[in-house]
Amino acid sequence: MITALDKRTALVLIDLQKGVVTYPVAHPIETILMHAAKLVAAFRKAGQPIVIVNVNPAGPWTKSRKEPASPRPAPPADWADIAPEIKTEPTDIFITKHTWGAFFETALDDELKKRNVTGIVIGGVSTSRGVEGTARQASELGYNITFATDAMTDMVADAHANSIKYIFPGIGEVGVTDSVIEQLAVAG
Repeated sequence: MITALDKRTALVLIDLQKGVVTYPVAHPIETILMHAAKLVAAFRKAGQPIVIVNVNPAGPWTKSRKEPASPRPAPPADWADIAPEIKTEPTDIFITKHTWGAFFETALDDELKKRNVTGIVIGGVSTSRGVEGTARQASELGYNITFATDAMTDMVADAHANSIKYIFPGIGEVGVTDSVIEQLAVAG
């Protein structure tokens, strides 16, 4: 349940990019994109910051013993472009991440601090990786976190459910897009 949003809350959308939204996911991607677009419109109307995160899989990922023996093939040229349903503007904050979390070795924390942001609303793909990874980092940095669960999905339904049921309630408030928008009006 969402009880409140901070006066300065940013919307953070994870990996809603052309290459990722084509993956087979647990929930219809059209619905996820519709809810994410609704959040973008509401945050824009409220004058709150919007963060658009994409992932570059060809980037310098952290290394582990689980790395593939051969290098990953380069994705198509438009793979990292944001899905057209998400209407971006030049004033949005654009972050390219190279790991699951959007704060690691990016300017995201600095950009949010410059804008006096203390809370984030988060959605995107995938729930158990990019969304959860970013949320864990945001929690460690002291941000208040709200999860828009109908604006996120995963490639694995059980992984999505695990994050929403067990992980997210421990680090933030969990609700749906309409509840976020209601609280956004109150916070404004």
